[in-house]
Amino acid sequence: MRFHRLFPLLVFVSVLLVAPCASARTVVDAMGRTVTIPETVERVICSGSGSLRLLTYLGAQDLIVAVDSIEKRGAQVDARPYAIANPQFKDYPLFGEFRGFDNPELIVGLDPQPQVILKTYATSGHDPIQLQEKTGIPVVVVNYGNLTHGRADLNAALRIMAEVVGKAGRAEEVIAYFDAAEADLRRRAALVSEAARPSCYVGGLAMRGGHGFRSTEPAYAPFAFLGARNVAASLATGAELSHADVSKEQIIVWDPEIVFLDVATTRLSGQASGLEELRTDPAYAGLSAANKGRVYGVLPYNSYTQNFDSILANAYFIGKTLYPEAFADVEPVAKADEIYTFLVGKPVFDRLQSDFEGMVFAPIKVRP
Repeated sequence: MRFHRLFPLLVFVSVLLVAPCASARTVVDAMGRTVTIPETVERVICSGSGSLRLLTYLGAQDLIVAVDSIEKRGAQVDARPYAIANPQFKDYPLFGEFRGFDNPELIVGLDPQPQVILKTYATSGHDPIQLQEKTGIPVVVVNYGNLTHGRADLNAALRIMAEVVGKAGRAEEVIAYFDAAEADLRRRAALVSEAARPSCYVGGLAMRGGHGFRSTEPAYAPFAFLGARNVAASLATGAELSHADVSKEQIIVWDPEIVFLDVATTRLSGQASGLEELRTDPAYAGLSAANKGRVYGVLPYNSYTQNFDSILANAYFIGKTLYPEAFADVEPVAKADEIYTFLVGKPVFDRLQSDFEGMVFAPIKVRP
């Protein structure tokens, strides 16, 4: 008998296996759906960009029974601290493709079965309602959010996930850590006069893949926390605009005093790399920061959506670069590993530094 004939029967069996025999409870997800889940959840899968990152922040990554394809790629360079800290992820069974393109047949065939599917970015990949119907497994949706205008969504995502897996206390610790880091950054920046704040730009940010030097973030969180003079800030016309590709001509007109280069761009080949653009494109020949040796490498902002841990680590390095006196007591590498240890359980800065050839938190030579 072909699998497609067996599939409805497998779904029925799955429903029987997943349905709680004695007790159940409900959670309200980010779509406003009331989802019935088992009283105690011990097995989950994480669908969608960043879903497993958030579960790792909660210290509940050992509850997964399978992973999506991005965890099994075995890339030579990995910019995701949560995955670096958990190399065992690549050994789990596969349940679907990355960015939420789940495979219901693979999910139903998992042994043991997940009791809940935690899903980010509901509009990307498999529809969560259809996924629940096809597998018989409750799907709980969260909005990933960010550290600035999407902080409420991020906090809610952590709390909803924590409610599912029994980590409510840890969720509050993570939220408090984010809040304390932002408050500390803002407090230090407030010590610096407006006149003493150099203009700056961050380029080479990845967005669903690598990008060149023109790729930036008008509401870049480290700049926002530091009250930095981000030359691209004027492009942020609304909360929805988080990424922009700026023209070369505009960058030259702005001529920022200090440039930060997201090292993710260096993984692109040839002229596509933001670093090679700075070195070889005649359009950037007059860029002051490049000519004066004021280009610095920062950790990848996006890798399977935003790396919140690396974003906070970048903020401390950028703060020390822009306002050295206000950050005199901060050692950026040690601070980065403090952040990684708290959020993903291990210090991973050295691995990232090695993978990106020593360019992180360091001046990058652009001119001969």
